[in-house]
Amino acid sequence: MKTISKNIKFLRQKMGWRQREVAELLKISIPAFSKIETGVTDVNINRLRQIADLFKVSIVDMFSSDFTGVKSGDTLKIEELSEKLHQRESLLVDLQMKLLQYYEKKPTIINIG
Repeated sequence: MKTISKNIKFLRQKMGWRQREVAELLKISIPAFSKIETGVTDVNINRLRQIADLFKVSIVDMFSSDFTGVKSGDTLKIEELSEKLHQRESLLVDLQMKLLQYYEKKPTIINIG
């Protein structure tokens, strides 16, 4: 957890923010944030996600021991694949809508026997 704490401090300082500012953005107390940043308190996954989102980095990058604040190749690839997946999902929704519209317009044949 020391790596995560070190990276959080690095990101905060890179942004030029004080602990107070980050604590307010995270809606936690200054002492609570200080304990996260110094590694006194372990950070849970939800809080880690909130911190990663705040600094616009991935959770994976938060675990990196050689973190520089620059997105790694893996992070860029994940973002690229995520965007492609989103595009495919949008295409699928469009095709589903067209199929529904087709069936709504198609006359119903009733077989009376």
